[in-house]
Amino acid sequence: MHPSPESSGTIAEALKTLGLTKYEALVYVALLQVTRATATEIHEISGVPRASAYPVLDRLIQRNLVTVSHTTPKRFSAIPPEEAVNSLMRGIGEKASYAKESLQELYDRRKTPEGGGQELVWTITGDANIISRIRDLIAQATDRVEVLGSWHLIGDLVEPLSLAAGRVRVEVITNNPGEAVLPGIQVSTIVPSIWSKEMGSNERAGIFFVDGSKVMVVMGSEGEIPIALYSESEGFYRFFSRYWSLIRGYGGARDQK
Repeated sequence: MHPSPESSGTIAEALKTLGLTKYEALVYVALLQVTRATATEIHEISGVPRASAYPVLDRLIQRNLVTVSHTTPKRFSAIPPEEAVNSLMRGIGEKASYAKESLQELYDRRKTPEGGGQELVWTITGDANIISRIRDLIAQATDRVEVLGSWHLIGDLVEPLSLAAGRVRVEVITNNPGEAVLPGIQVSTIVPSIWSKEMGSNERAGIFFVDGSKVMVVMGSEGEIPIALYSESEGFYRFFSRYWSLIRGYGGARDQK
């Protein structure tokens, strides 16, 4: 018993979402209803115009969805549905992966409408949002993480910093880590005296450098909603990295292993 035209049409629509054309889907559905068939018989079962039957069959053969016998006249057979759908899904997956990689390359090379002259800086507000973004940056680091800031802020990031230290170089300059142990992290507590005087115990401020190209500057204190500036622009990174180099030059570091 052949499926109704309505049922065949519904199945064909489903196959179209897997990358088949309307005629390809109708021909494949028609072939599933018989053991094998000639192009004329396929035309009669599927309703696909006779002139289109052979070109459609050729495309289905190229996609490994149909086989053909070397007889006269030629007879065509559909491969099992599970095998066919799996093949179509693999094709979609491969195309999706290619599209994802290609689009990511375009995104990574993106330019502003002004031709790239504008250096983008994003603003992040709220302590939870800032901490979450910093954690993501640290987790994504592939080369190094450098941190300059108050222990009141850095203390909330001991876990992600320690995890990162297992795969990348991590260096921290802070005012007062106390008895905290940061395994594998180079920690400097020798900072300019003016910094210690100006920075209160509740100050949540710092600069996070990741992989020599990303920087986040956090500003906030007790009673204020903290704000962070994030950028991957060369100029923004270079500006704050000079401050890092200046502070770093004030003292050595002790490596806690």
